[in-house]
Order: sequence, then C-alpha cells, then structure tokens
Amino acid sequence: MNESKAHNELPLPDYDHIPQGTLPTRITGLSEQQVAELLDYEKAHGNRLPVVQVLQQRIEALRNGAEPSGTANPDTPEVSQAHGGSPVRPETAGPPVNPPSQGVPTNPSQPR
Repeated sequence: MNESKAHNELPLPDYDHIPQGTLPTRITGLSEQQVAELLDYEKAHGNRLPVVQVLQQRIEALRNGAEPSGTANPDTPEVSQAHGGSPVRPETAGPPVNPPSQGVPTNPSQPR
C-alpha cells in the first residue's frame, strides 16, 4: 500500500466533501494510480466500507481494461462554495413587493 497523501494533494481536491452517491461518477476520469491514491487516503482516514468498495471496484475495472473517461476533475455543484440559484436580471425579476410609491390598503403588511 502506498503512503497516504495529504488532503490537498489528492486527485479530487474536494474528496472529503463529495456525497458518497456521486463518487462513482466523480472517479471515472481518474487513472488507476489516482484512484489508488484516493483508496489509500480513505483507508487512512474514514475507512468507510462502501467508499472503499467503490474505489476497489474502479481499480479492478481499470486493471481489466476500462479507460478513464470524462474529465479528471468534474464540477461538483453540491460542494461549491459559490451561492447557487439563477442569476436575476431585470428582465427575469418579478414585480417589486409592496413598492414604496404604491401602497395597497388591503395588504396586511402595509402600514395603515
């Protein structure tokens, strides 16, 4: 077994934050060596059996002729530090709520 790499040296820099269910698709672009690095890290840190099994199965598939596919570092919106949602532009924004120049007397949120 190889020596475990530090978190910031892993082939997937956000590895610790990847939801377990998305791991199989996240590792498809990695080489056998890169998946082995993740396996070593996992065994040294979390040692979660389902994660270990996914990594071992991918290594076995690569040894049996599977090729890395896709990008080696796909986007992970589920762990993004940016705020999500659609950008609001004037043409896509809704009407203003209780505009100051137009009071609606039947609206309970309007002062009377």
